[in-house]
Amino acid sequence: MAKILVVDDDAVIQQLIEVNLELEGYEVDKASNGQEALDKVAQDAPDLILLDVMMPRMNGRDVCRLLKSDPKTASIPIIFLSARAQDMDVEAGLELGADAYVTKPFDPGQLLDTISELLNKA
Repeated sequence: MAKILVVDDDAVIQQLIEVNLELEGYEVDKASNGQEALDKVAQDAPDLILLDVMMPRMNGRDVCRLLKSDPKTASIPIIFLSARAQDMDVEAGLELGADAYVTKPFDPGQLLDTISELLNKA
């Protein structure tokens, strides 16, 4: 069973994603900010990370940059999940090394398809 780390400062979004992922059989861990996410990845690396861009303490872009520049975590697929939906935001996220970029509000089915596709590639 794949383990997914959901990183978002909005508890409602965390809960919505957690329910959908657990219904699909995934193990879910959660973090509310970028620093907490890095700490959790260091303790027990997930198979995939869902990462909000705008968060307190450390934003998702910095988290992605740090994880993708570390050989131990560079191969973990990262999906940005953000309300920042302009083309330049999507391009910036992908240039940082994110494997996918999903905009809020999102279709849970589409998100699950993206997760499945990335986990099958990994």
